[in-house]
Amino acid sequence: MPQIPSGLRSTSRYVCLLCRYQQPGRSSTITAPLRQSSRNYSRPSIAPKPTLDIKHIAKNPGLYSQNCVDRNYAQRKDDPWKILELCERRAKLRRDVVGLRQENNTLEKQVQKRRHGQGQRVDDTQTPGREGLETEELLKQLKVLKVEVSKAAEQEQEIETKLQELALGLPNLSSVFTPNGSDFEVVHVVKRQGTNTNTSGKSHVDIGAELDLLDFTSAATTSGWGWYYLKNEAALLEQALIQYAISVMLNHGWEVVSPPSIVYSHIAAACGFQPRDENDEQQIYALQQADKDAAKPPLSLAATAEIPLAGMNAGRTLDEADLPLKTVAVSRCYRAEAGARGVDTKGLYRVHEFTKVEMFAWTLPDNDNGPENFGEGSTSQSTEIWEEMVAIQHEILTGLDLTFRVLEMPAGDLGASASRKRDMEALFPGRMAKDDGWGEVTSASICTDYQSRRLATKVRIKSQELVWPHTVNGTALAVPRVLAAIMETGWNEVERTIAIPKVLRPWMRGQDVIRKREKV
Repeated sequence: MPQIPSGLRSTSRYVCLLCRYQQPGRSSTITAPLRQSSRNYSRPSIAPKPTLDIKHIAKNPGLYSQNCVDRNYAQRKDDPWKILELCERRAKLRRDVVGLRQENNTLEKQVQKRRHGQGQRVDDTQTPGREGLETEELLKQLKVLKVEVSKAAEQEQEIETKLQELALGLPNLSSVFTPNGSDFEVVHVVKRQGTNTNTSGKSHVDIGAELDLLDFTSAATTSGWGWYYLKNEAALLEQALIQYAISVMLNHGWEVVSPPSIVYSHIAAACGFQPRDENDEQQIYALQQADKDAAKPPLSLAATAEIPLAGMNAGRTLDEADLPLKTVAVSRCYRAEAGARGVDTKGLYRVHEFTKVEMFAWTLPDNDNGPENFGEGSTSQSTEIWEEMVAIQHEILTGLDLTFRVLEMPAGDLGASASRKRDMEALFPGRMAKDDGWGEVTSASICTDYQSRRLATKVRIKSQELVWPHTVNGTALAVPRVLAAIMETGWNEVERTIAIPKVLRPWMRGQDVIRKREKV
């Protein structure tokens, strides 16, 4: 188990709030026009309205700025300081508006006094006398004040819009348990009980071709690179793996959900997934809509069931008695997976479409002293559920008799929504040239209130106070990678067969090995 810090990581690596004006090139006020939004979609009126903790960001810009650097969001590192500056500008605007309104009230009283004073009413249609001239001047001043107040309100709204845009682009704060930098910590390694029969380190791609289980050539013709056909026993193994994972989840009392595969793009973005990532590479598939539907909210293919599951309670208020609310879903997942590829990602390891069993839960928020202190010295329901997810992942992979290791993932490897993440990597005998054969097969993340704030999901606690629940997600089983690991681990070089894990045999008609089919 990684050593737990006694407190928040040394604040010396965060920029001091009082030192912000000492940084080269940074001014205390914003004079340039506010930039237009860089996001490639717009949030429609039907979307849940996010409520972000902008006050906390403005109080701790150095913390959030360094967090951006740690999380590989360096292009966002100046945004927390811009938020602080915008908040200061907004505060000044509000003070100015108060002054303008006070002056407006004073002038209105003076006008009323002149119009009704001493029992006389000034007739503005007649040639004004001295009092009439003074009244006209006061009315002109009132008009000028109203214009100034209106302009200030417009500027404040512009600032509010920009604050939301900047805050939405920031990643979640990392947990105090999350290693800094890019190096993970190995928590422990679990070795399989069976003997190594894949003495040649044969890849599942070659095994699949020999036993007629996988067809990448036809898929390339039909759909392109990164798509595949599962055939014969491989197709049956997919269903067996799903049933096995679901049976484990049911034994632990989780609620099964069958979610949609198409979601609104704003729901995906609220969960931390956008059509393009910070490097402008395609992250998830956005659906093209007909011209007649151009005004409708844009749609995306779900990259994981986490997205539609999180959306189930968007805009809703949960009851404290219902938490933790634990769900599990089987879904098809769609990943654009833009970027460099090579021999290390061939076959089933990195594909565009796959079946995954996903865990997702809503929990009570932690009793802590702020987002940056998440998990330390607190009563944490989210941590308890997260640990349950990790234990279930451990149970599933152990049941499949795979060698795997558990990793505490560093800040540089976390997605936008995660505060803490733990991965499990299986050993792939056919990938020994890459990372010594280790490859990710599951992950489990605590997202604190990152998603609930963006999806307007609240929980009413006993005091009748509304608070933001925490969300937790984890992979129960991702079929292609686990299938590849089973094929490579169970391959018998001498007998030319694949051993089927015992836990899967009830769904494989009792079959214990896969061998090449004889042609009829």
